[in-house]
Amino acid sequence: MNPICKLFNIKYPIIQAGMVWCSGWRLASAVSNAGGLGIIGAGSMYPDVLRTHIQKCKLVTHLPFGVNIPLLYPNIQEIIDVVIEEKVKIVFSSAGNPATWTSFLKEKGITVVHVIANTKFALKAQEAGVDAIVAEGFEAGGHNGREETTTMCLIPMIRDAVKIPVIAAGGIGSGKAMLAAFALGADAVQVGSAFAVAEESSAHPAFKDKIIAAAEGDTKLAMKKLVPVRLLKNEFADAISIAEAEGADRGRLMELLGRARAKAGMFEGDMGNGELEIGQVSAMLNEIKPAKEILEEIWSGFRSELQRFNTLQSELDL
Repeated sequence: MNPICKLFNIKYPIIQAGMVWCSGWRLASAVSNAGGLGIIGAGSMYPDVLRTHIQKCKLVTHLPFGVNIPLLYPNIQEIIDVVIEEKVKIVFSSAGNPATWTSFLKEKGITVVHVIANTKFALKAQEAGVDAIVAEGFEAGGHNGREETTTMCLIPMIRDAVKIPVIAAGGIGSGKAMLAAFALGADAVQVGSAFAVAEESSAHPAFKDKIIAAAEGDTKLAMKKLVPVRLLKNEFADAISIAEAEGADRGRLMELLGRARAKAGMFEGDMGNGELEIGQVSAMLNEIKPAKEILEEIWSGFRSELQRFNTLQSELDL
């Protein structure tokens, strides 16, 4: 049995990323009900809001789902308390040191997965005792690694470095990409951008439409002096790009970023001055559809491509 399917007790080795302002209980439950693993993104939620999302998710699915927790979250203890009190069994941690909370969570019977972007932190996560890691390449949307290592290079390096299961992320939104990730050594894939435009995603309709309209080259990694983040081009992204070209320091970038800019763009629909986090794969997305349909298309595409490669193998053996 696939190690990730066994670890989470899911049908398909497809994980929906925990995305701020996009992945609430509707999306998480839809993905879980379709056979993948849905994730509620706690990064944009106050503790009481997270509790409500967990409770609503449990009302509409009996299947496993998880919560993504950025470890640098200011109310981290309260978030952890909510997860434990609501008996969530799977946590994906990110943006912080996994050694801080992994042992505590595992003592509570929680399966822990940590998101990394380089070999150094993959080894630290393994040492901390996580059950699996998400290796996220440069193509991914949202916050990204400073090394700018692509998924194509990152996954085989991580596979060789660790003994625990590896979930590939970054640029994966199709069956072809899923098969490529498996060929590189992944045990499963995490999909973000493709689910951001699902009908059940909590992203603002204007943001979904802008993702669908995105073309090749319409995203860029920015704010490397703060925390690198991949943004869809708009007036705000342009202002950041100009400031960085002029040598802006952290203080100037923080001033430009301000407060709640991601919420304004992704959740409230300010397409000009909002922060629009999305991956390079957005250029390949062209339709808003149910999460179940998205997952099934990825899985059927994976199986179709696998069959094609089996045919290719037979031809090459001749």
